[in-house]
Amino acid sequence: MKNIKAIIFDAYGTLFDVNSAAEKCKDKIGNKWEGFANYWRTTQLEYTWLRSLMKRHRDFWQVTEDSLDKSMKAFDINLSMKNELLNLYKVLSPFNEVPEVLKTLKEKNYKLGILSNGTPALLNELIESNNLNNIFDDVFSIEEVGIYKPSSKVYDIPIKKYNIQKDQVVFLSANTWDVSGGGNYGYNSIWVNRNNNIFDSLDYKPSHEIKNLKQLLDVV
Repeated sequence: MKNIKAIIFDAYGTLFDVNSAAEKCKDKIGNKWEGFANYWRTTQLEYTWLRSLMKRHRDFWQVTEDSLDKSMKAFDINLSMKNELLNLYKVLSPFNEVPEVLKTLKEKNYKLGILSNGTPALLNELIESNNLNNIFDDVFSIEEVGIYKPSSKVYDIPIKKYNIQKDQVVFLSANTWDVSGGGNYGYNSIWVNRNNNIFDSLDYKPSHEIKNLKQLLDVV
C-alpha cells in the first residue's frame, strides 16, 4: 500500500446506506420495509447488469425508478408512495463513520474519488445533502462510458484521468461483485463487509476485509 496514489470509493452501499430511503418510510410500509428495500436494491443491480449485456443502456435514475416499480408491485405497496421513496433515494444517509473517515483521509493528502453507477447529478446531490463538499477530488460516473460495473471500461476511468498504474489505486466497495470487478481489473480492492456476508468465487480474493471504513485507516 506504500505506492498508493488514489483511494476510490463505490457510493451506493459503501458510503451511503441504500436502505435508508425505505427505512425512513417504515412506519408507512410496516414490517416488510427491510425485505422491500433489499428486493429493490437487488432488482436495481440486476437491471444494470442485464442492460449492460443487452446493450440497452438507461441511466441509473431510470433504472432505480424501473426497479422501484417492480418492487412496489411485488410487496403490494401503495403506488402513491413512489415519489416519496424516489425523493428519499436522492438524499440517502451516509453510514455513521463515513464523514469522519473521509475528512481524516483528506488531511493525509490522499487523492479521493467516487466511482459509481450513479449519474453525476445524483452523486453530487448525495454529496451536497450530506455536507461532504470539498472532500472528493473527482466524482466518476459510469455515464462517461455508457455501461455499468463491473465492465473494465468503468474501472479504466480513474486510471486515464490520473495517468497512474492500476495497482496504485485502493478501491473500496461493500458489493462483493464490485470488489471482484475492481480486483480482477488490477485495483487493490478492499471489501467493506458490513453485514458479515460471504465473498463470491469470481477469481479474486481481496487482500483486506474490513467491517467499516474506520478500519481503512489501519490499512493505509
